[in-house]
Amino acid sequence: MKKIINTSNAPAPIGPYNQAILSNGTLYISGQIPLNPKSGELVSGDIKKETKQSMENLKAILTEAEMTFENVVKSSIFLSDMKQFTEVNEVYASYFNAETAPARETVEVANLPKFVNVEISMIAVK
Repeated sequence: MKKIINTSNAPAPIGPYNQAILSNGTLYISGQIPLNPKSGELVSGDIKKETKQSMENLKAILTEAEMTFENVVKSSIFLSDMKQFTEVNEVYASYFNAETAPARETVEVANLPKFVNVEISMIAVK
């Protein structure tokens, strides 16, 4: 059985998917890009601000599912330029306790939706 998780505090899906699916206590969160859910505008020009917006979108979805970043067990970060890794990692790290941080991979990709510089997805367990 799966439960659809959607919140107006994160960007609406731009395709045939949902923000997240909760199944048997595991939350699968779709990749979040730096799209401001209130204005519908992309945050761009500063990778730290872009990463923060993506993380805030993830936080809103976790909150809707009655979870926090402490519930996250796996993250995937997609970057358009691996040279931005240090700055992205700095912002990302501010959302986690280093001792309980999730497993993660970070990969450089050719393009991302709307040609953004960062997209982050997560898996969390209740």
